[in-house]
Amino acid sequence: MDWNIGVMLISAFATAAGALPVLAIRQISHRGMDTILAYTAGVMVAASTYGLIPASLKLTNLYVLCFGVLLGALLLNALEYVLPHIDADHERHGRMLPFQGMMLVVAMTLHNIPEGLSVGASLASDVDNLGLVVALSMALQNAPEGFLVALFLMNQEVSKLRAFLFATLTGCIEFFAGVFGFFAVGAALWIVPYGLAFAAGAMLFIVYKELIPETHGHGYERLATFSFLIGLLSMIGLVEWFR
Repeated sequence: MDWNIGVMLISAFATAAGALPVLAIRQISHRGMDTILAYTAGVMVAASTYGLIPASLKLTNLYVLCFGVLLGALLLNALEYVLPHIDADHERHGRMLPFQGMMLVVAMTLHNIPEGLSVGASLASDVDNLGLVVALSMALQNAPEGFLVALFLMNQEVSKLRAFLFATLTGCIEFFAGVFGFFAVGAALWIVPYGLAFAAGAMLFIVYKELIPETHGHGYERLATFSFLIGLLSMIGLVEWFR
């Protein structure tokens, strides 16, 4: 069990490791931020359409997939009416995340829950090395995600330390989900397909509603488009590498 906990920690806290470099970054231009956000959007679209959705379909049927995807998008849409919408250009007194930042943190947290369940359930299964392979693939995905989330928050005028901590928080959620998945492997395996579809819907919503529009407001649309494609292909390559 101790070894399994260690594997889950490494997988989950790769997010924190990926977010560490933002502590050394001073400022980033609109051009650079649009490029990074578009790359993030590409990674999230590929993770959803090439990773989460096919994985959900393998475990369940089209009806469950559609239900989960729509539910994820509807929840994010509902959060728009619950969370205070704060413009990044307005003063915030350092107490709250800007709206787009909150939405991204929520989306990535939802995305990490089924990933954690998958890691925990895989480690508890009888299949040789399955848990280790799943955990390492998640870790390699989590590191760039942590960096991109922290960098996005920092660009929304969140302090470097708070951006790092919020990015790390999304990884903590994955660890706790992994522990649950390990001890309740039967229930976790039943929940995982719903969670995968739900996370895909949430991520696709945040990409289309927040990230893509954000990259098309400063005159770098063409650069952002190619950055999106590179992010998409990078994530597809990562998924294929671990298949």
